[in-house]
Amino acid sequence: MFKRKVYDELKTWKDTYDGTYSVLIQGARRVGKSTVAESFAKHEYRSYIKIDFANMSEGVKDIFNDINNLDLFFLRLQAETNITLYERESVIIFDEIQLFPKVRQAIKYLVADHRYDYIETGSLISIKKNVKGIVLPSEEHKITMYPMDYEEFLWATGNSNYELIKKIVKIGKPIGNSTNRKLMRDFRVYMAVGGMPQAVEAYVQKKNFAEIDAIKREIIDLYKDDFKKIDSSGRISRIFKAIPSQLALRKKRFVISNATGKKKSTKDEELLSDLLDSKCALICNNVSSPGISLSQTKSDEEFKLYITDTGLFVTLLFNDESKAHEDIYKKMLSDKLSENLGYLYENAVAQILASAGKQLYYHTWRKSESTHSYEVDFLLIHNTKLVPIEVKSSRITPHLSIDNFSKKYAPYVGDKIIASQQDIGELEGIHLWPIYCLPALIED
Repeated sequence: MFKRKVYDELKTWKDTYDGTYSVLIQGARRVGKSTVAESFAKHEYRSYIKIDFANMSEGVKDIFNDINNLDLFFLRLQAETNITLYERESVIIFDEIQLFPKVRQAIKYLVADHRYDYIETGSLISIKKNVKGIVLPSEEHKITMYPMDYEEFLWATGNSNYELIKKIVKIGKPIGNSTNRKLMRDFRVYMAVGGMPQAVEAYVQKKNFAEIDAIKREIIDLYKDDFKKIDSSGRISRIFKAIPSQLALRKKRFVISNATGKKKSTKDEELLSDLLDSKCALICNNVSSPGISLSQTKSDEEFKLYITDTGLFVTLLFNDESKAHEDIYKKMLSDKLSENLGYLYENAVAQILASAGKQLYYHTWRKSESTHSYEVDFLLIHNTKLVPIEVKSSRITPHLSIDNFSKKYAPYVGDKIIASQQDIGELEGIHLWPIYCLPALIED
């Protein structure tokens, strides 16, 4: 199993709550939820029972038809699985719990019993659809699991450069073109492969990009199948598929009607909510008054969408060019793709920020005496100050948007950042950071 940061979050849950809360690991399909849950159970408990609700025997299924008598329930569970449970030393994993929502309702009583710990895994999009009439437990600690971030990817590939990157960020001085190009190429490998464990495993096994791309396409097809189960019209799938193409248009916002081919309706809000609950996509809301607040002045009508995994984004982007994927990956790794593909890096930055637990915001405003607008790609808050981030794929000039933003909101602005492929530096009061430095830069 690859080393995952969620493991440490589970340790914190176990130590903090001591059985008074269950934990729900939620996230997109195939991000490694079940794997990390079982690894944690194996190493942190004396024994564990894993119940996979997607694949359980009739004998086990029958046990869950009546869990009112917990003494009998636990005895039958141990007999059926041939695993002994030890009070306060064992954990029970409910895998794919969305398929058996009544068990999730019973978490309240299982936790109150306090004999064992409980780990749940599930996809939130399915959980929401299966809980009508079910009382959800309040005694449930939620952890969102994303695809592998850049540091986890480097761990998996045996690359120790992340410790070097943290030192580089701490020093904050140029490192030279040769070193920067090498570290940037490593990051482009991550962009191409992504953080889905199956794709990373294929890369570690030195499979070619055609095979890696095929794995990612299978995952995308799985997501589309999930979308169809809750939306037979296929509109969620079309929204998901349209994310790269709409980013390419450099519009101020994502237009759902352009993606679905249908006039906007009240149903669209529900469809968007379902897509976001799937954790397959990220939302970045436009903020009307960043000088006042980000969260309180965000617009629910103006937003952009990104793909949660950079590798899946690349595959979706070139979905109609599958026969040319090898050439595309070669160009990407050698930085020979068109400058117009800068939104590849924008999506990568969105994933970096989301994986670090940051809410995504951007800001647009009209240029004076013009129909055109300025736009700052991302906004963060650090030490009560606004941190505007502009993402560039190659050239770092011009940077009119970040300049005008800094003037307009001067009392509220702290550091100003351009994230690009260029070396560390400073330009007219703006900090220049290579994109691979961002994960270490925004660590709390």
